[in-house]
This record gives sequence, structure tokens and C-alpha cells, in this order.
Amino acid sequence: MAASTEAPEPWYLALLGFAEHFRTSSPPKIRLCVHCLQAVFQFKPPPRVEARTHLQLGSVLYRHTKNSELAQSHLEKAWFISQQISQFEDVKFEAASILSEFYCQQNLVDSAKPVLRKAIQISQQTPYCHCRLLFQLAQLHALEKDLVSACDLLGVGAEYARVMGSEYTRALFLLSKGMLLLMERKLSEVHPLLTLCGTIVENWQGNPIQKESLRVFFLVLQVTHYLDAGQVKSVKPCLKQLQQCIQTISTLHDDEILPTNPAALFHWLPKEHMCVLVYLVTVMHSMQAGYLEKAQKYTDKALMQLEKLKMLDSSPILSTFQVILLEHIIMCRLVTGHKATALQEISQVCQLCQQSPRLFTNHAAQLHTLLGLYCISVNCMDNAEAQFTAALQMTTHQELWTFIVTNLASVYIREGNRHQELYSLLERINPDHNFPVSSHCLRAAAFYIRGLLSFFQGRYNEAKRFLRETLKMSNAEDLNRLMACSLVLLGHIFFVLGNHRESNNMVVPAMQLASKIPDMSVQLWSSALLKDLNKACGNTMDAHEAAQMHQNFSQQLLQDHIAACSLPEHNLISWTDGLPPVQFQPQNGPTTSLGSLL
Repeated sequence: MAASTEAPEPWYLALLGFAEHFRTSSPPKIRLCVHCLQAVFQFKPPPRVEARTHLQLGSVLYRHTKNSELAQSHLEKAWFISQQISQFEDVKFEAASILSEFYCQQNLVDSAKPVLRKAIQISQQTPYCHCRLLFQLAQLHALEKDLVSACDLLGVGAEYARVMGSEYTRALFLLSKGMLLLMERKLSEVHPLLTLCGTIVENWQGNPIQKESLRVFFLVLQVTHYLDAGQVKSVKPCLKQLQQCIQTISTLHDDEILPTNPAALFHWLPKEHMCVLVYLVTVMHSMQAGYLEKAQKYTDKALMQLEKLKMLDSSPILSTFQVILLEHIIMCRLVTGHKATALQEISQVCQLCQQSPRLFTNHAAQLHTLLGLYCISVNCMDNAEAQFTAALQMTTHQELWTFIVTNLASVYIREGNRHQELYSLLERINPDHNFPVSSHCLRAAAFYIRGLLSFFQGRYNEAKRFLRETLKMSNAEDLNRLMACSLVLLGHIFFVLGNHRESNNMVVPAMQLASKIPDMSVQLWSSALLKDLNKACGNTMDAHEAAQMHQNFSQQLLQDHIAACSLPEHNLISWTDGLPPVQFQPQNGPTTSLGSLL
């Protein structure tokens, strides 16, 4: 013992070596690792060793055990002791960072904030730690939906990085701020900020992987901004640049030289995560544009990549990517007539949300919206209304709110006896006056809903005006599905009015477009119209061919309808409150009518 007080390093290094050996064993032997680290305190170590050991113990207990009380105690001691020691930045700021992360996980956000603020205050001479802590506190505010405070901190970080001579990290702070401003819909502030970011990114000469990752971040923001605005055609040049950029990154090696400026020791996302993200925005674009087979192809690629990544990486962003991909492909399945598969994928989203309360909080409204769309597809209109109503209570996102209201209006139109509720909704999504969002796509859809209502009310000239507006807007931005729906409804109107030639001019391109998407419901509708048109015009052969097509589509939809309604997951249509159910009771058989489809 006497020798160990004079020269503590050998016993300390030995215990540390054993602890690391047990931690990295396969499988890890965490209990033995903890014993080794706890043994350090038996030697009454100096404050530096004591603080570092508390940090190591707290980290291991936090990451690998459920003993949160002990983890908290060690992390708090590490943070307290390290503050008393000068030139001990690595342990001091690591302790502050992990302790704050721990507090957030335990829903003790108010305990995390003062730790981060104090650490930020005393870390200005340590550029990497200072920037990292600023990012961490900004993220904490963003998770609390306090985007103003988050943006302020990111602005402080950008200015600090500029002073420290790191244009790379300045760009990261500014792009992060741009992302939050987009979430807040502060478009007047977003545009000049993105312009500045574009200039910084293009002018910065440095590590090729870092430069390309900045370009990916910048282009992802631009693409999502366009897609949020429903500008599917305008986004194409940016999306193409983004896809080329990710191809460039995939050819670069990770073993590039590290930056010499400590403020630049950041990476936005791992290369593999960026690949999945680019697949994801491509799926979003394909779905909005109505290229559903392409959306399916990229979803399959992305989900395969995600499965591989999740075997090695527990990062929560991967589950978020997976949920967003599934949300988009579910909508595609409902359009292409694969309701049973869509329902099973909705169940998959439920299971992912069961595993993460934060994921459920962020995606509950989308989940109920998807169930509402599924209910429409199987003609369960009361359930659809209940799902959309639940979703509306859970979202503050204007675009999602408008999307839900548009679909709820379509439910009321189909039910035919909800006039008061319907007119109340339509007032709130009037495309001619004070439309709630800037989305081109949603405004075009609002015109379509107005046209649909006018059609059902027999006001055909008014319906034509609304539908031509939808067609004009759809054509401007390649909104293929809205275009197909508008064409077939216009064709139906002209048929009712006895203008068979004009009806044919609408229905034939509607059918071609619906086949290209493919949109099963529009194909069913178009084939029924073509059958009646050709019959009315005396084209017996064409009428027979259209009737056969209609029969085939009807059979496919009927089989899929029966398969979906027979699944135990079909009971999800009754869930409108709380966490999604884990167990599903089997169905005896379909309980819904196919009348609206056939």
C-alpha cells in the first residue's frame, strides 16, 4: 500500500485495463467492469483519477445498465469534482455533456439546462467542447419545441466558429439554424440564410468528405423546402444534385486527414446515414409526383440499408428514418391497391412507436392519419372520421393539419349528410382566399375537393372551374395523381352532360396516367367510364374490352379488401387514444362494404 501511494499509476492502469477488457468482451461483462472501476476508490486516488473514474463508472452504468440512480450519482460527482480542477477540460466537459444527456433521458430537462449553460460559460477557451455543448443545448431546446432559443444558440455558435476561423463549423451551425427555421415556417428568414450557406459551402476548401457532407445537408434542406411547398417539378434540379453528391461521397475514403482546427472536429452525419436520408427524400418526391413504383424501389433499398445499420448502430435517427419511409410507402400501397400490405406496415410503425415514447409523440398524428386513409380505402367512413379527428387533436404542423382536413372533407362528401361540418371545414381550406399553407400541392388538392363537392351537388359548371384549376396547378408541378383524379372526374361530368367526345378526351389520358402511377381506384373509375362511353357511342368491341378491364380491377380490389379486413391488425381502425395496442384479435371476416369502390 505504501508503494501504491507513492506510485499509483501501475495499479490504476491495471484496473483500468481489466475494466476495458471486460467492457469490450463479447458479450460485455459489465458487472466485472464496474467492480474493477469501483476498486479504484479503495486506493484513495488523487482528484483527477477520482473524477475520471466517476465519469467512467457513470457512463458505463448509464449506457449498459438500468441502475440509473447509481449512474446519476457518479456522473454528478464527476462534474462537481472536475470543476475544481484546472486544465482538466476533457473530463469536465465530457461529464457535463453525458450528465445532461442522462437528465434528458430521465425527463429531468430542467436539471440538464443549468449544467449545459455553466459548461458553455466556462468552455470558451476549448473550441471543440464549446461548439459541442452549444449544439447539445440547442438540440435540447429544439426537442422541447422552443425553436426560438435553439435558433439563438445556433446563431451564437455560428459567430463563435467564425471568430475561431472555422467556416466549416460555422456552416454546420447556420444549416442547423436553417433547418429549425424551416420547421417554424419562417421562410423570410430561411431564404437569405440558405443563400449565405450556399456561398460558404461552395467557397470552403477543406476535407473532401466534410465539404460534400455540408453540400448534402444544404441540398437536403433545399429539397425538403420545395417538397413542403408541394413543388414537385421545381425540386428536380436540386434533387439531382443531391443524388450526384451522395454518389461522390460514397467514392471518398473515410481516412482523410483530420482538420487542424479543433473547432472543426465535427461530422454532420455518418456516410451511411446520409445515403438513407437521400433515399428517403427521393421516396418523398416520388410519392408526391405519383411515381409509385420508383418510390417502392427506393424504399426497399433504404429499408435494406437500415436493417444492416441497425444491427451495429442504435442511433435513434435510424428508427425515425424507418418510420418516415414506412409512412410514405403505406400511402403508396393504399393508392396501388395493396391495402393488406399497407395495414401490416401500419402495424410495424405502431411497434416501432411502442419502443420509443419520443417517436410516438412525434408520429402519433401521422399514424392516425394513415389509419384514416386506410379506413377510406376499405369504406369504413365512421372510423375514418374518428381517426382524422384524433389526428387533428395531435398536430400543430400546418401542412399535416391541412392534409388531414382535406381528407376529412372527402369523407363528409362521401357520407352526403354532414353539410354543416363539411362547410365549416371547407371555409378553413378555401384555395381562393387565405389558404392556410403555401403548399402548391395541398392548394391544388383543395380545388379538387371543391370540384368533387360541386359534382355531387350537380353544379357541373362550377365543378369544371375548380377541376380545371387543379389540372393547371397539377400540370405546372407534375402532380400526376391529382391530374389523373381531375381528368377522370371531368370525364365523368362531360359524360353526364352528354358530351361524349370531350368525356373521352379526359378519360383516356386519365387511364394512361393512372396505369403509369399505378392508381388502382382511378383505373377502376376510368374503366367503368370507358365502358359506358363506348357503349353509348356504339363501340361494342371497345365497350367489351373496357368491361373486362373493369372486372379485372374489381376482382383485384375485392380480393385485397377481403385480405385486409380479415387481418387481426384491421382492429387498429378502432384505436383513437393512448399508445397503439400491441395485441390484435383475429377478425371473423370482412365487415365492410365494397359499394364505394365498385
